Amino acid sequence: MGRAFEYRRASKEKRWDKMSKLFPKLGKLITVAAKEGGPDPDTNSALRLAIMNAKAENMPKDNIEKAIKRASGKDMADFKEVNYEGKGPHGVMVFVETATDNTNRTVSNLKTYFNKSGGEMLPTGALEFMFDRKAVVEFVVPEGKDIEEIELELIDCGLEELEVNDGVAYATAEFTEFGNLTKCVEDLGLEIKKAAPERIPNNPQEFSEEQMEDIEALLDKIEDDEDVQSVFTNVA
Repeated sequence: MGRAFEYRRASKEKRWDKMSKLFPKLGKLITVAAKEGGPDPDTNSALRLAIMNAKAENMPKDNIEKAIKRASGKDMADFKEVNYEGKGPHGVMVFVETATDNTNRTVSNLKTYFNKSGGEMLPTGALEFMFDRKAVVEFVVPEGKDIEEIELELIDCGLEELEVNDGVAYATAEFTEFGNLTKCVEDLGLEIKKAAPERIPNNPQEFSEEQMEDIEALLDKIEDDEDVQSVFTNVA
């Protein structure tokens, strides 16, 4: 992880600090998870994680319950999780994950964002090879707890890397170990702040401050879109 991970984390937190946009996105993830795996978080790991992440962002309990109930509603939209890829200003590569009930609308919006930034949409699968899909679990390190002991426990659960910053640990594993790693962290009684799949660039690129202004402008447009759930780039 290192610098690239910290950049993504800081960048995402900066842009997602907009409650009017954040809660609907989190609610949609909860609804999709509940529709696909049932409304009981005890038997639906995807829903349990979605609820956990929503609580980490201080999403009200009522909003969470409404999102779960919405999954069984007769007027529930048929949301699909669809990925899109594109090239932005200065050659930055952008991988976009969405949850949408209207792919025509989503594609049209994304094309507009990319085109206006001087970039373009790319064919599906064009960027898959440029990113490693990882499981990232962020948890609080209890005072007096030996982080090396925690690391040894998590290695048996697929842990590849563990970084600690200001009392918060970032555990990374292969994407296929996502459920296993999350369960192990829970079983150790550790407080999970966030748990989500990440797409980490295997060849991150450096950009100047001026170039980053153009890139950030595009990312802001994309992440403000109601259908967009996550955005990943090859920025170092």
